Amino acid sequence: MEHAPLEHASLEHAHLDLETFLPYRLSVLSNRISQTIANLYGRRFGLAITEWRVMAVLGRFSGLSAGEVAERTAMDKVAVSRAVARLLERGLIERETHGDDRRRSVLGLSEVGYGVYDEVAPMTLECERQLLAPLDAADREQLDALLAKLGAGLEHMRAQR
Repeated sequence: MEHAPLEHASLEHAHLDLETFLPYRLSVLSNRISQTIANLYGRRFGLAITEWRVMAVLGRFSGLSAGEVAERTAMDKVAVSRAVARLLERGLIERETHGDDRRRSVLGLSEVGYGVYDEVAPMTLECERQLLAPLDAADREQLDALLAKLGAGLEHMRAQR
């Protein structure tokens, strides 16, 4: 749906065509994919997207701090902290002090959490399979290579700042 520009919008202002702006396109696509998948596990398990992301990371890398979870997911620390609190309250994750350093706590899935993880993970993989179905093997390899290049380029940009 096209909208007419406001009267004060003119050629004097910078033009940003969001429909072709890569960060916007990737963000919208990512949000739509995440929401589609979240509709499956959200209804059944009452999990928010942030909660599942925390569980997914801990299912793969147990024993992380909340800060490390935030790093791996590129989520805001406050969002991770809230998700962790809800997951602890529901008994889906556990928190332990880390070895001799009582100031550092690490997180892991509980037995109940692994039960949920073992049901949700295959659902998410099936969604990924359906999403990638229109792509042949060469397309998938190219997509993977392009995403890796974009990631490397982003890291280079960040290092420059």
